[in-house]
This record gives sequence, C-alpha cells and structure tokens, in this order.
Amino acid sequence: MVGPQRGSGGMRGIAAVPGYVVMQPTTLCNLDCSYCYLPFRAADRRMGVPVAEAVAAAVEGWARAGRFSVVWHGGEPMAAGREHLASLLAPFDPAVEHHVQTNATLIDDDWCEFFARHAVRVSVSVDGPERRNGARVTRGGRPAYQRVLRGVAALRRHGIPFSALCVVSEPSPGLAAELYGYFLDLGVEVLGINIEEREGVNLRDNRHPAEAVSGFWAELTAAWRRDPRVHVREIEWTLRYAAAVLDGTAGELLPRQLDPIPTVGYDGSVVLLSPELAGFTDARYGDFTSGNVLTTPLAEILAGAAAGPGWIGEFLRGVQACRRGCPYFDFCGGAHAANRYFEHGRFDGTETDHCRNSKMRLLEGVLDHARDHGAAVVGRPGR
Repeated sequence: MVGPQRGSGGMRGIAAVPGYVVMQPTTLCNLDCSYCYLPFRAADRRMGVPVAEAVAAAVEGWARAGRFSVVWHGGEPMAAGREHLASLLAPFDPAVEHHVQTNATLIDDDWCEFFARHAVRVSVSVDGPERRNGARVTRGGRPAYQRVLRGVAALRRHGIPFSALCVVSEPSPGLAAELYGYFLDLGVEVLGINIEEREGVNLRDNRHPAEAVSGFWAELTAAWRRDPRVHVREIEWTLRYAAAVLDGTAGELLPRQLDPIPTVGYDGSVVLLSPELAGFTDARYGDFTSGNVLTTPLAEILAGAAAGPGWIGEFLRGVQACRRGCPYFDFCGGAHAANRYFEHGRFDGTETDHCRNSKMRLLEGVLDHARDHGAAVVGRPGR
C-alpha cells in the first residue's frame, strides 16, 4: 500500500496504539499475478459486518485522538462488491480515513461515485507501461493492463486523486527513469516502489547484483529531481533520514516502538506486524494470529502483543540483533517479520534480500546520486 515505509521503528517493543489497521474484505482477487503472495486469492471468503463493527468500536477513540486510517487490502477489495463494502464501511466513525489498494480493473463510474461518497482514498497497483505488466494477468492468463487503464481513466474523469504502487521484478538501467516518467504522465500523487519480495506463495528469487539495485534507486532519484511533482515514498523517506543525519538527530527519526499494523482477516483473526503472514500456518509457529476481534477487543489483543505468540518475541529479539550489529538500523528499523520468515524460515535472523534491495541499496543509491552530481539533494522533499 502507498504510505509510510512499513515496519519502521522497533526500539522498545510494540506500540499499544497502531497508526492504521489493514482490513481484508474478501480473500478473492479477479487477477492472478505471478508475484502475488496471497494464498487464498481464488476463494471468495467475505468479511462479515460483525467483524467491521468490532474493529470500528476499537478504532473510534484512536481516530478522535488524531489521524487514523483503515486500509482495505487483499485480495481485491472491490471484488466484495459495492453494497457489501458499503456495509463494512458503515460502522466506522466519520473521522476515520479509508484507503483502498486496488488493481483498478473493476473501477467504473459507479465505483468512482462510491469513492467520492465515502471519501475513500485510492491507490492503484500497476507496474508501469504495458510491457512492464507481464506478471499482471487475469485468471484466464490474459493481460490485464488495458482494464487497469480503463479504471484509471474513470478515476481521472471523475477528478478522484490516486496513488500508485509499482512492483519491480528486475532492476535494470533505464527502468527507473521510464517508470517515473510513466507515473508522472499517469497523474499519480504518490508513488511507492516495491522491489519484488520472496513472500507467501511467491517463491521466486529476489536477489540482484548490488550495483544494479543501487543504480536503480540513484536513477529514480535523478528522474524525481528533474521534475518532483510526484511524491516518491522511498526517496522522501531517505531524504528525511539524510537530513536527520546532518542534524545529528537520525537516532530520533524512527518511532521508539514498532507499529503493530494489525491486519484483520475476513473472519476477524488478527495478525500483527506483517500483513503478508495472514492466512499462513507453520508447524512451529501456528497460524501467526494474536486473537480474533469477534471474541477479544482489538485494544486487548494489542496490549498483549509482546506476550502473545512465540514468533513475536523471536522477531523482537531479531530486531535487537539488527540494532546491535547493522549500520543501517537507524534508517531501516530492522528487517520486516514476513521477510525474515519467508527468507530464513524463522524470525530472529537479521539481514534479508528485502533489506538489501529496499533499504541498504536504496540509501546507497540516493547518496550515490548526491555525491555524483554534487547537488544539494537533501532538503525539502516533494513539491
């Protein structure tokens, strides 16, 4: 989803209040992307209204205390249908911000009216120009790109601002500039770039030469600097970090506690820290859940998080190992739980390929651009 770098922080355990909640209105997705991590995307298991009511009761106080978001994500939220999705939104306090991460293939005029009526913020998953979207196919194996474009055209026709999330499977010279130009022309407000990760049912290798990945991020930085009308999530986070280093405040940039990122499944089950773990089970760790909102209030589930499933304690030990031994820790905050598990088979490992691709090489790429161009890259990001 487009937003802050997920999983940042982790100095002293898990926060009792999240910054946002992820909700799974249905497991079903109408596409069958080859890099998708979701295990049940061919099944239509829909969230019941009582689950939404339980979460809404929990987040009401958080929303009234400050900005709070509910992110509808995974499989394809719009596959639940407008009527059902409206029934899930209804219990929430008007102060709650709603976001949807969508492949855009189902967006039409009626959906645009729905987004406007319910003040839903939209982020579209698309991987750049048509030839870059080979992984994004229908259940029949047909390209989905033109359907994505029709959805984007509807958003633009209705004047609905949108963000984009792009997966990069193979960083290569020229790609970053091509992607930035594409999303600039598409009219997105915020862009998030994910180097493909080995997670869930996606077992494809995500190792790349270090120079290729850092070169990709340096090239993206150069393209953004030439015309910084799009907020690029990764670049702006990196620039904030670099500015904090110069100010001597880098150690204060990350939150002192991990955001628990509660992910509420269709059945009310709650997985913390990594949405990508939802739906999976392991002989050692069980199903990764920390409770169910239908039987235990969400605030109570979060309050007991550190003493919950054994994998969470193991993960926190791994974060502390990163803090002790990794020079990138103040930038990264520790490897993400799902990446540790799906790459190492456990949670107390440290460096992952995701770390290398999306944290270490990201920082190096932005700094390489600054050094090579002798320019004042660090400063006020964005427009």
